[in-house]
Amino acid sequence: MRRRPAVLLDLDDTILDFHKAEAAALSKTLREMGLEPREEILRRYSAINRRQWELLEEGKQTREETLTRRFEILFSEYGIAASGPEARDRYEDNLAVGHYFMPGAEELLEALHGRYELYIISNGTPKVQAGRIASAGIAPYFEKIFVSEELGAVKPSAAFFERSVGRIPGFDRERALLVGDSLSSDIRGARNAGIRSCWFNHRGEAPRADIPADFEIRALSELPPLLARLFPAESA
Repeated sequence: MRRRPAVLLDLDDTILDFHKAEAAALSKTLREMGLEPREEILRRYSAINRRQWELLEEGKQTREETLTRRFEILFSEYGIAASGPEARDRYEDNLAVGHYFMPGAEELLEALHGRYELYIISNGTPKVQAGRIASAGIAPYFEKIFVSEELGAVKPSAAFFERSVGRIPGFDRERALLVGDSLSSDIRGARNAGIRSCWFNHRGEAPRADIPADFEIRALSELPPLLARLFPAESA
């Protein structure tokens, strides 16, 4: 019997709203450390954090450096006498509690579950992602959950995808689609792995000629019709 098509879903800012969770966890962390979480600081942290993850994806620094340096850079820029490692530990504890769904994510999972094989692919840390997935109650929708630290490789490396799909018996690239919001991580990773990709461009960003996606959607509600066109037998 032929397997159902596989849909590989990014977690952060595709299924769960990472930016809301980030702001809430960072605000709580700063308060715990006796610091005022001003909006300016929260915005600057988000930018620093994004760049640190890009450096990790580019292979220019380690995960440990990424997770700690974002706080060390922030504190250095604002002249804050605080510990980067302590902030990292507190932040991860706070981030692992609770969740926020992206608009339409719950409806999407209901629509796809049972019709496609669903998988999570994430660059997050296991403790944080496990906590958020448990809080959201979405684990039953997925066949497997792949987190980079557990695989020993990060998106967009080919190694991350080879180790992920290598754990899916009978995986067929022709009957698979990767869906994610990040061109540099998700879409580039799909290209590295020879898997078709769908860019969830909910921010309305300009495309990049060097990282072309096979498909693009602006809302999660657009994904089921796209999958029905790609895999018509499953939509009958």
